[in-house]
Amino acid sequence: MGDSKENLHAGHRTRLRQRFVEEGLDAFADHQVLELLLFFAIPRRDTNELAHALLRRYGSLAGVLDADPFDLAQTEGVGEAAATLLSLVPALARRYSVDRARRERQALTTSERAAEFLVPLMAGRTAEVFYVVCLDTQCRVIVPALVVEGLPDRAHIEPRQAVEAALRYKAHSVVLAHNHPTGRARPTSADHRVTQALVSAFGAIGIAVRDHLIVAGEDWYSFSRSGDLPAAKPAGGQNP
Repeated sequence: MGDSKENLHAGHRTRLRQRFVEEGLDAFADHQVLELLLFFAIPRRDTNELAHALLRRYGSLAGVLDADPFDLAQTEGVGEAAATLLSLVPALARRYSVDRARRERQALTTSERAAEFLVPLMAGRTAEVFYVVCLDTQCRVIVPALVVEGLPDRAHIEPRQAVEAALRYKAHSVVLAHNHPTGRARPTSADHRVTQALVSAFGAIGIAVRDHLIVAGEDWYSFSRSGDLPAAKPAGGQNP
């Protein structure tokens, strides 16, 4: 009986892996995605029941992948190896997005192109973060510099931090970006003040701020597209 059950599980794993290879993940249910991931950390156990239990506990696939790895590891049946693997997924997705943009030399010439790059970069972030995306003379990504990682509802940034990042990577211009992990993609009064301060600081050294994007999940807000991006004074602080 034991051998029969193990063979059944092995057959199910083989079919699920083969289905992914042939079809991708689009037609997978959330619990099947988790099952497939857990195969690689839990080699000799039926992971279907565990996948359902994780979805019940954390509410969604994203909730499972974004969960604290220490909390995950304490869940019955998970353990440290599986918790590490699950927590690795959103971090790996961000790393893939950055590497692809740098390798393909993506040009962030519009707010839409910037959002395509930044939404995946913010995926899975449970704390507010602030990026200075450094661009070359053709608006291609040099590096997205993570300047601040804060709390779930705020990340304080000083203009000096942002300017130092841009100078370090020899940016010709920058796109500013931060997320609202617990809110909407709409600017607060503090966001407006920070944007003004950063545009002024960059303007003083002759680096253009092309946009400032706020990301909340799949939603995003562009200061430039909405007409809210302040105009910079020319380098040296003199009005034309």
